[in-house]
Amino acid sequence: MDVFSDLIRGVRAHGSLFASSTLSPPWALRFVDGAPLTLCTVLTGAGWIVPEHGPPEPLRARETIVVRGPATFTFVDEVGTRAEPIACGEFCATPEQGGTRHRLGWRDCGADAGDVRGATTLIVGAYPVRGEISRRLLDALPAVLRVDGGGTSDPVLDHLAAEVAVDTPGQQVVLDRLLDWMLVCTLREWFDRPGGEPPAWWAAQRDPVVGDALRLLHAEPAAPWTVTALAERTGVSRSTLAKRFADLVGEPPLTYLTRWRMTLAADLLVEQEAATVAEIARAVGYSDPFGFSAAFKRVRGANPSEFRRTAITPFPAATTTTAARTAPAGSHA
Repeated sequence: MDVFSDLIRGVRAHGSLFASSTLSPPWALRFVDGAPLTLCTVLTGAGWIVPEHGPPEPLRARETIVVRGPATFTFVDEVGTRAEPIACGEFCATPEQGGTRHRLGWRDCGADAGDVRGATTLIVGAYPVRGEISRRLLDALPAVLRVDGGGTSDPVLDHLAAEVAVDTPGQQVVLDRLLDWMLVCTLREWFDRPGGEPPAWWAAQRDPVVGDALRLLHAEPAAPWTVTALAERTGVSRSTLAKRFADLVGEPPLTYLTRWRMTLAADLLVEQEAATVAEIARAVGYSDPFGFSAAFKRVRGANPSEFRRTAITPFPAATTTTAARTAPAGSHA
């Protein structure tokens, strides 16, 4: 498995709320969930993403912005809009909870055709991030990132637009997976953008030697790796692998492996509460639980038992939000 696939595997949409929605200016939708990652894309029209901490970002048709939590953000028709913000979160789609009108596949076409032509159609998906593995992906991202239209995400947008236009059995599963696909395409394009500074592991994956070594370490993290064994599997000398790996990744191969094993162990300690420390140690390649505990404390700052006792999951199961039409300030949606 490659590094990116490993890191993103815990980032999944689940039970997402979607609509093909028209937004009539002025509007201000404040997304209050503070999810670890929130993807915003506009199918038609335009608006502004205003992060809690940061400058406003324009969002035009076919563009995508990803906001990293836990800070909140607002989607507005114009910076300084006169619309009163509507808090959007888990209950955004429930009118009795103060939210906007919404149902899967709902489309409010407005009073006449002119409303449709001027409408802004927004899709928003909030992602929970499960465990320490995926948090390493978050560490590589800025507070706000944008990807222009016209790239590999465009076909996904076309599928999303078609799927939200109808109510059909299995729609929820399809929408969740399309949203996952959209996030993967968006992050790929952002990492590969001209003049960008992607994380070291992203560029290293494409090196014929270091890329192979990384795939081996991620595919078989519990194997008894040495630099010599890794060099033999990648077809180069020990010194060549050691230097090339350190140059591209920023640390020696076995240092990288230790940190990756401790990341895996941290998730196992939380997910497998009945497992002993010795069992977790064996699962990540340590026959000696004492050696594992020492390595874990060195890397994570606490021994495995302490980590397990204090570990909490800061973000609940997925909440995903989609905007529906918001009336001007002083009226009711």
